[in-house]
Amino acid sequence: MSPERYPAMHRIFHVYFGQDFDLFGETIAEILACYKKDSPHTYSNLIHEINSFMDEHSADLDCAFERSYGAGVDPTLWGHTTESFLNELKGLMSE
Repeated sequence: MSPERYPAMHRIFHVYFGQDFDLFGETIAEILACYKKDSPHTYSNLIHEINSFMDEHSADLDCAFERSYGAGVDPTLWGHTTESFLNELKGLMSE
């Protein structure tokens, strides 16, 4: 997936959840708190992009996520399926 299509998702998955994720926190909530602090005026875009991505790939969400972001982040390592991981991100971003 081109980063231009979902730039906020590209940024959070490659920067905040990439190999150096521990620079931003040890838990999903800590990492997202850092992201929200760094991007206070744009983090709502992430929620919109996640919703669009999930709608666009409702029939193949796991494969689409793996294809687009699998090299940088694996939801199972966080104890989630792709769907539950994205839903947790949306929920925490909405707080």
